[in-house]
Amino acid sequence: MTENTGEIQAINTAWQIAIQEILRMVIRDMYHTGGEQAFMDHIKRIEEGAVDSIYTDLRLRGTDEWTEMLVKEKASNFVTTLLTSFTFDRA
Repeated sequence: MTENTGEIQAINTAWQIAIQEILRMVIRDMYHTGGEQAFMDHIKRIEEGAVDSIYTDLRLRGTDEWTEMLVKEKASNFVTTLLTSFTFDRA
């Protein structure tokens, strides 16, 4: 059981890192040209839009209300953590 838990955690962590790095490259390339303030404004807009979408549009079939709220909360926290980790690269 412990080995399976460790493997699941490793897979989840690897998935999160992969997505974070892909998004970091995409967002940097898309929004780098407007300067730091424009970059930060874009990040904030994306964060707010994603969190709003999670809470208003996400529907999980076959789950109870508690599970759905837990998934929405964790997804929203992940969005915020991910996007606030992005910094403007001056290079």
